[in-house]
Amino acid sequence: MTFDHHSIDDWKKLARRELKDRDPEELKWRTPEGIEVKPLYTTEDLADLEHLETLPGLPPYVRGPRATMYAGRPWTLRQYAGFSTAEESNRFFRDNLRAGQTGLSVAFDLPTHRGYDSDHERVVGDVGKAGVAIDSVEDMKILFDKIPLEQISVSMTMNGAVLPVLATFIVTGEEQGVPHEQLSGTLQNDILKEFMVRNTYIYPPKQSMRIVADIIRYTTNEMPRFNPISISGYHMQEAGATCVQELAYTIADGIEYVRAALSTGMAVDDFAPRLSFFFCIGMNLFMEVAKLRAARFLWADLMQTLFSPSNPASLMLRTHCQTSGVSLTSQSPYNNIVRTTVEALAAILGGTQSLHTNSFDEALALPSEFSAAIARNTQIILREESGLANVVDPLAGSYYVESLTASMISEARKLIDEVETYGGMTKAVEAGMPKKRIEESAARRQARLDTSEDVIVGVNQFVADSKDEVDVLEVDNRAVRESQIERINRVRKQRDEKRCAAALEKLKQCAQAGEWGLLYHSIDAARQRATVGEITETLMEVYGQHRAVPQAITGVYRTEVRDSNEVDEIRQKVNTFVAEHRRRPRALIAKVGQDGHDRGAKVIATAYADFGFEVDIGALFQTPAEIVRQAVDNDVHLVGISTQAGGHKTLVPEIIEGLKNEGADNVVVICGGVVPPKDIRFLENAGVAAVYGPGTRILDTIPDVLGMIENSLEASAESVGV
Repeated sequence: MTFDHHSIDDWKKLARRELKDRDPEELKWRTPEGIEVKPLYTTEDLADLEHLETLPGLPPYVRGPRATMYAGRPWTLRQYAGFSTAEESNRFFRDNLRAGQTGLSVAFDLPTHRGYDSDHERVVGDVGKAGVAIDSVEDMKILFDKIPLEQISVSMTMNGAVLPVLATFIVTGEEQGVPHEQLSGTLQNDILKEFMVRNTYIYPPKQSMRIVADIIRYTTNEMPRFNPISISGYHMQEAGATCVQELAYTIADGIEYVRAALSTGMAVDDFAPRLSFFFCIGMNLFMEVAKLRAARFLWADLMQTLFSPSNPASLMLRTHCQTSGVSLTSQSPYNNIVRTTVEALAAILGGTQSLHTNSFDEALALPSEFSAAIARNTQIILREESGLANVVDPLAGSYYVESLTASMISEARKLIDEVETYGGMTKAVEAGMPKKRIEESAARRQARLDTSEDVIVGVNQFVADSKDEVDVLEVDNRAVRESQIERINRVRKQRDEKRCAAALEKLKQCAQAGEWGLLYHSIDAARQRATVGEITETLMEVYGQHRAVPQAITGVYRTEVRDSNEVDEIRQKVNTFVAEHRRRPRALIAKVGQDGHDRGAKVIATAYADFGFEVDIGALFQTPAEIVRQAVDNDVHLVGISTQAGGHKTLVPEIIEGLKNEGADNVVVICGGVVPPKDIRFLENAGVAAVYGPGTRILDTIPDVLGMIENSLEASAESVGV
């Protein structure tokens, strides 16, 4: 049978009939990245695309870094985990290895990330809550007890306290009988993105970059099986970056790290083949596939252009991927299983080398064993039952995917060029440019969700009448902290204090002299049982501590929210408040403890300011007492606490008690973020007026909050007889 050849004009005629004479051009869609997506792609869209004539395993690696990809070896199933004590995390790791996991990925608690020992006064509510607490080699030895480090690769998400944590891992291997040259795995060691979005930094940018370079230098020379850095875009997308921003800023970070490594005297081919990357995978399946393909092309192209390596492996972008955390919702949480499956599929079709799939309950709490098993089995089912591992780059040649890949390359290059005009990413970060761009994107995204322009099933559309009951994991923070303090005290009592002090002094002298060898001396200090906090404080004496100045963007949310009766009513309520009280409602939006994930706080602050509130933003890493002081000094009506890391049960009641002690018990306190359902009643009993989970529409909260403030002001007036 033969068919007549039909033109695009023929399709347009047919489409107009189906659309009842509307122009099919109306079906075009503009992504949040600004890329125009057509309803139909044809061979014409593939004309002159520079990346098309490529094969897997060959530069520029668009179709994958290995020739046979999953047909030769499936991606590594590497689930990110860690909580509570080293003992609990060790048990969890061993169970997962027995169940089919093929690599380990360690989540550390926030005090460890920030270089604090568990007995420090600033980390009372954070120990063991969002990861495993590591204070010394003794904790790390327990974490990897009966896990053969010469066989199992270990990924460690660590950036701020990267020197002491890597040092304790190396010493743990030594004392397990595994020399450091046999250790395999990946260290995140990506400090630039911390200054942009995640905020678990310690030292200023310039000194932090020297630490990154020192680690690359040591591991290149001493640890041939270990990847010294995982250049991470993941946290950028989680903070609100578009896919293009995540792609561009991640590649720009990578270029900056290459320059830093070259400053140590190494040649590019000495270290570049072992650089690795880490991307977030969200819900736009084809965009995420194109992003990974574009990333491989851009990295190869820029490395060749800027550094002229002779080893083709120096052009190769290898990546780990993780499904999105911000796409998870606390409403109808079982829907998250489907979201994670779609995102995992995108990562696999995009050619990731390893993958973590999030658990469905992570918008509520740390993953339970039940939810973690579903997340792990999602990957195993995709690997074993779907046929995905049988063909190399199955979407290659797709009119849409190839065109989208080219668009991603083009748009990302514009942002990379902008970074270069600053003199590279370190200077761009110091100027605050990428952070501002990402925060603006986050505000736009929230506005689209609040007005249902972007649909989230179960949140702003197709909302269920009943709530899903989910059993969640709870960590006893106080018990974990007490056990950690007991172990720290035992370590300090049993060590040779003179040898420990001498090792720390050598580390300090190395930093003061500006010499390479920071990791070398950190390892020696760890051998002498110096703690993570002591190694960090030693370097802080030389480098100082970075303190970000909190800033809010304005106008972005207001511009994106379309006028509607609901929006007009909210504005009128705020205007009525101003007329009655002769001042605008004032809110302090704050983080408490060591949780640096400030996307939610910044978006809330932006939206409330755009609707007429006076908004103060608290500095990161505040104690409850510091938040109380700022609230009282600024005479606020509302304190909004953004919590992501589980410290709310310890820290928020301290804020409420502190306000009472200052005579400011009329200040309304609300919470937003990751709060397990069973904790809501606890917080309400402690005096919290409302708790808003992930996915909550900001437009729903503003009238609620104004009503709470009005009621509190009326009650306060009645109590003094006004």
